[in-house]
Amino acid sequence: MDPRSRRRRPLVLPAAAALLALAALAGCGSGGDPASADSRDHLSASAGAGDGKATPPTESPGASSSKVLMPTGPKSELKLARSTQAGPIMVTSVRGAKSGVTGKVWVWLPPEYSDPKYATYGFPVVMMYAGGQSNGYNTWTDHQLPIQEADVQLSKQGKAHPFIMIMPVQNLNSHENKALDCSDIPGQPKMGTWMARDVPDFVRANFRTLRSRDGWGVMGASTGGFCSAKLVLQYPDVFKAAVPMDGYFDPDSLLWKGHEADRLANSPNTLARKGKADVSILATAGNGEPYETNLVKTWLKKIVAPVKAEYYELPGGRHLTSDFKKLIPRTLTWFTSKLAGPTDGS
Repeated sequence: MDPRSRRRRPLVLPAAAALLALAALAGCGSGGDPASADSRDHLSASAGAGDGKATPPTESPGASSSKVLMPTGPKSELKLARSTQAGPIMVTSVRGAKSGVTGKVWVWLPPEYSDPKYATYGFPVVMMYAGGQSNGYNTWTDHQLPIQEADVQLSKQGKAHPFIMIMPVQNLNSHENKALDCSDIPGQPKMGTWMARDVPDFVRANFRTLRSRDGWGVMGASTGGFCSAKLVLQYPDVFKAAVPMDGYFDPDSLLWKGHEADRLANSPNTLARKGKADVSILATAGNGEPYETNLVKTWLKKIVAPVKAEYYELPGGRHLTSDFKKLIPRTLTWFTSKLAGPTDGS
């Protein structure tokens, strides 16, 4: 089986696997696992904008007013998709003015968002992409990946920001050979523009956010890992940080046939070598599948400054939802070290 096509298979839940651990590819820094005090778990990183606290920061109104963007409208209709212990996950259909693409987008707002104490605060946003074809679904809304519950818990502990979580679809059909690769493939729906321009526009229209890219991250597992690596490198004006989990880095849809130059221009392998994106990336892999670790490490070696890249390895980890679940706490604390937290706009 082609290892790349294997990444688009639906993710399933097996028995529990090994605990998180780190095999450092770079030096030391911040962003340790809340479940471990082992110094080996520290990652290479420069100081980020976040302070890891969920309580309202103490900024002067003058300094913070330019940082927050209040909802610009028009307001979208959101319907309940699923109730969770961390609050409701809502869903809507977003038609992109820039791309012409219409697709489902799920939304989760942290409890702080509705707290009167935060009525004038803008919140950081993490966009999350699924594994598999993700046509009409996103696995980050599923009980198998309870990232919303984890964010509430870590936020209460002062270890993670309360993030707005945005979970779009990635494709408009279920055929793997017609995958849109999170890109504007010539002659196909402009999925790249929808993801990087239209969906953020929808978020800004409906929710209190941070005006700059300092409050925007993107992450994903498997195919979503490819998408997050690509989007952060291709749109550094939108996203400041990304976590590709067990991703791959070469667009492989059959829809690229006859458009090789465009395919390469949308490849994380190509984008990594350009050195034009001042962004931070945490790439992960599980060493239960050597192909995974080799693929990710090989890609990381291609990255040049000003991109700042880090590596996290899960011992015994495989290309499975249950292992992606184990990465959730580290992902949230890492984003907290890179992105600005809730900011007062009054």
